[in-house]
Amino acid sequence: MQFRIVKKAEIGKKKRALIFLGSIFAALFVSGLFLAFLKLNPFQVYIAMLQGSLGSAYRIEQTIIYAIPLLITSLGVAIAFKMKFWNIGAEGQILMGAFLASYFALNYSHLPRPLLLLIMFLAGFVGGALWGIIPALFKTKWGTNETIITLMMNYVALKWVVYLQYGPWKDPNASGFPRIANFAESAVLPELMGVHVGWIIAVLLTILVYFFLNKSKKGFEIAVLGESVNTARYAGVNIFSTVVLAMVLSGGICGIVGFIEASAVEQTLTKDITGGVGFTAIITAWLGALKPQWIVLASTLFAILIQGSSYIQSAFGVSTYSAQLLEAIVLFFVLGSDFFTRYKLIIDCPILSRIKESGK
Repeated sequence: MQFRIVKKAEIGKKKRALIFLGSIFAALFVSGLFLAFLKLNPFQVYIAMLQGSLGSAYRIEQTIIYAIPLLITSLGVAIAFKMKFWNIGAEGQILMGAFLASYFALNYSHLPRPLLLLIMFLAGFVGGALWGIIPALFKTKWGTNETIITLMMNYVALKWVVYLQYGPWKDPNASGFPRIANFAESAVLPELMGVHVGWIIAVLLTILVYFFLNKSKKGFEIAVLGESVNTARYAGVNIFSTVVLAMVLSGGICGIVGFIEASAVEQTLTKDITGGVGFTAIITAWLGALKPQWIVLASTLFAILIQGSSYIQSAFGVSTYSAQLLEAIVLFFVLGSDFFTRYKLIIDCPILSRIKESGK
């Protein structure tokens, strides 16, 4: 018996939606079996997960606060992925954006709040962009593997922030604890409707990235380059400048996340500022088919899943690992649905073939 994977012809939106819905029901069914094994009522757990993420104004705000960095990072990652440049370095780009924004927050707190926040925003973009340019240059000049380079650069950025936290930026008033001083109020993003204004930045970036990828010449060139380097070269696309620009935007947008998290959430610089969102964004970007409008939906649903999973840990006494397993089951089936929209599995079995032939 042999198994073969064959690429499908392009399927319609209706069939794609049915496959996606089928994967959701399959995930809920398998998750329900796991919950039943834990002697829990699956329906009560699912309702509790919705209550934990959307059951009150405070819980909705917390879900939005988690969705903001996930959405923005997914947008940044999507630009690189559209070009088939596998940017696995969003974690490092977030950290470097947070680092450069924090430099101005800690040293120029005397500036007016709007001016300081604008400078920090630009610094966050520049920090992430610089961390994105490096693998782009290595790829275009020497043909290096961008997956390895961007992944390794995550750890360089992490160790740099740890060095600052334990060394030159260590707060002398922290009673010996390795932490960086909190930002002054002038360096903290204000709130609007109960959530920091990072949500406005997320909305604006979604619109800008949508128009860039779908309506601009450079967005078209990035898509062509992702389909075929030779085709892009034949069409007159400047490979070097396109790759560098895409990674400047990809890393820069991730760097903005570092600014938002440092300013609005942590109100300081810490090595844990990313919360793993740089890796999670890879999943949500793919779930959103690298399209900004769908990335918004994928990021929001994932934020609801994360917040709901956290809630059931206390409501039902579910362990952290069990909650994470529930998340993994949902992701496994949803990502699997994307696979089956593109490919089909063919089983070659000689016995079955003979039976079919004899039946004829």
